[in-house]
Amino acid sequence: MPGPASPAEVPAEEPGHPLLQRRFTARLLPRLRLLVEECAAREGLCEPRRGEFVLAVGEIAGNAVEHAGGSGRLELRRVGDELECRISDTGPGFSEAVIPELLPGLDGAPKGRGLWLARLVADRFAVSAAAPEAGAPGTVVTLAVRLR
Repeated sequence: MPGPASPAEVPAEEPGHPLLQRRFTARLLPRLRLLVEECAAREGLCEPRRGEFVLAVGEIAGNAVEHAGGSGRLELRRVGDELECRISDTGPGFSEAVIPELLPGLDGAPKGRGLWLARLVADRFAVSAAAPEAGAPGTVVTLAVRLR
């Protein structure tokens, strides 16, 4: 009888548990927000954090539609004690440095409230290139909130 598998033989688990994967356009944004809220509720994210998270996700998805070609892709996962959302697009890209420190409007910046809000709401927030190794255009915004 063979013994237990060595660590090299045990398949690595994919980080996180996928809850929702959707492509979206402007027309689908209301449905997307509803699906994110339903998943967040199922995973135990309580109000008011759930509403804040859904608002932040909606802002980032709206930015993808407005600034990155009219569509994007959302992936919502449970990663440990966090609910993590990744929104990707194929637009020209940007860096976290463009997100204002102060509430936009107070510092003279006419735009950027959605990114500012998402960074404020999230326990973890990051902006990265979609496929930096391939030089492909696009951006991935990741935001996560703790469930506990």
